[in-house]
Amino acid sequence: MKFPRLPHLRTVKFAPVAIFFLFLFTNFTGFYLSPALAPARTITRDDFIPLDIPQSGDCDLDLIIFREAERRGVDPRLVHAVIRQESRYDPKALSHAGAKGLMQLMPATGKQFDCTDLSDQACNVKAGTKYLAWLLKRFNGDVKLALAGYNAGAGAVDKYQGVPPYPETENYVKKIIANYGKTYHPVLPPEDAKIAFGLTTTTVLAE
Repeated sequence: MKFPRLPHLRTVKFAPVAIFFLFLFTNFTGFYLSPALAPARTITRDDFIPLDIPQSGDCDLDLIIFREAERRGVDPRLVHAVIRQESRYDPKALSHAGAKGLMQLMPATGKQFDCTDLSDQACNVKAGTKYLAWLLKRFNGDVKLALAGYNAGAGAVDKYQGVPPYPETENYVKKIIANYGKTYHPVLPPEDAKIAFGLTTTTVLAE
């Protein structure tokens, strides 16, 4: 007795070919399970540093500067400008007066702002940024006066009621202002400063 041949079984021999073309289609088009089709979520990157922030050539140092500036409500661009002028990013820099490290702090100043090891990059940047934040607050965001205070001491700025007439200090202030590009720095709480200085961002990624 003969059984009728089932028509749909004739297509079985074409299954490997169909699977092969399906494989090509999904791999070359990226259609199947494409990330573009997945639901999106928004995350904040903790290691984000805006592209317009200067770079030292040391990624770890750049992150230290950025995070300390963020914590103190200071524009990291200004911190970079100060470090560039003070030490050219040399953590071993030592002045004839005894100022040490990246932000060229005197031992007494370092101690005042909780740093006893000025050769430690993170400690030096932390103390220097705290000092800069203190000066900006003291002089109501006037960058010229804050920088003059950083170089010659806040007392000298008070004495002359402005940038002291010392050639070194005048040149120091002029160079950093030219590099930083601003003469006013708003004194804000850290969270508000992040927004004011464009230090936050969000990135959209697929689940």
